[in-house]
Amino acid sequence: MKRSVKGDITKIRVDAIVNAANTNLNGGGGVDGAIHRAAGPQLLEECLKIGGCRTGEACFTKAYNLPANYVIHTPGPIWHGGKKGETQLLANSYWNSLMLAKENNCKSISFPNISTGIYGFPKIDAANIAIETVVKFLKEIDDSMDVIFVCFDNLNYKIYQEICPYY
Repeated sequence: MKRSVKGDITKIRVDAIVNAANTNLNGGGGVDGAIHRAAGPQLLEECLKIGGCRTGEACFTKAYNLPANYVIHTPGPIWHGGKKGETQLLANSYWNSLMLAKENNCKSISFPNISTGIYGFPKIDAANIAIETVVKFLKEIDDSMDVIFVCFDNLNYKIYQEICPYY
């Protein structure tokens, strides 16, 4: 099942929340900073031991002080006008996060709007990629996983509300 909500991903009770991380996994701004602040300093300590994560890939940590059990970190692509494989990299971020959740027996997962903040990915395009990738995963791999798109801002929430019914 998939759905979208407006809210703060750090307050969502699921098995795994996805962090739109940077490749160094050292925290940052936006949702990444919010997740690190809410989880506490142990999250950064564990992330630094991992040593980084490439764009489009995903890695797994405990969630510490978050209501979730785990955090899946995935660096989304920086938008360069669509000329550097950004579409496939963003799809990979969603797909690899879902696969990692399944491998770790997660039954529920929440996603932020990956790459649509300071990374500049066009919000409508990003929403279509996110929803298409999740629908493909649910059809091909695990139709029982509960997937929640957590939109922090009004514009992303409106986009997801308009697009979700068509998938």
